Amino acid sequence: MSRINTTALLAIAAFSSFLAAHPAHAGLFDDDQARTQIGQLQGDLAEQAKKMDSGFATSARGQIDLANQIEALKAEIAKLRGQIEVQNYDIETAKKRQTDFYTDLDSRLRKLEAGAQAAAAPAAAQPADPAAETRDYEAALTLFKAAKYKQALTAFQDFVKNHGASTLAPSAQYWAASTYYQMRQYAKAAETFAKVPAAWPQDSKAPDALLGQANSQKEAGEAKAARKTYASLIKLYPDSSAAKTARQRLKKK
Repeated sequence: MSRINTTALLAIAAFSSFLAAHPAHAGLFDDDQARTQIGQLQGDLAEQAKKMDSGFATSARGQIDLANQIEALKAEIAKLRGQIEVQNYDIETAKKRQTDFYTDLDSRLRKLEAGAQAAAAPAAAQPADPAAETRDYEAALTLFKAAKYKQALTAFQDFVKNHGASTLAPSAQYWAASTYYQMRQYAKAAETFAKVPAAWPQDSKAPDALLGQANSQKEAGEAKAARKTYASLIKLYPDSSAAKTARQRLKKK
């Protein structure tokens, strides 16, 4: 109801009350007493209208303030969502860079190891086709870096099967386990990682494989088994970087 309508109703109500209270003098509006009472009524009406105007203004200000607060909250939520999206993107980018770095580093180290062993071994002990081994291994790594995990897994498994005596075999087994991990098949990953230290305990990939096994067990919900594997890693390869990471993981409850 508008302010004018409300004020008019108040005036009518007040005038009706006045007539009811003074029926004998309904026609005597020129009387001083009547003028005085009408003036009082008009003053009362003005005071009531003023109070109502103040109430309307306060209510309007409250609604405006509430609307402003809601808009501010919406803006803050939108800002936070944007920050979360940026952080998620940065995390995924960092993870990819880390994977690429380790695969490239592993490839270079394996080439150096293969070259050193080939130079030291007698000619009769040379692999039938070392170039083919390197080519197959590099092809599998390329698939892994391209996130073609199913194809990479098959390639690494074929490498271990066809080149089991190769110096690259432990790394191929390690990356086969890593493909399972990337596909979130954590039980298979843990099982495949465990084959590296079991078959090649002196290989440089052995401690990393134990760390991968423990991480896979943890992801699979086998916290107790993961802690046991971390402890084994520290005991067998205490000076490795993987053991350092294992110690940090064991400190966390």
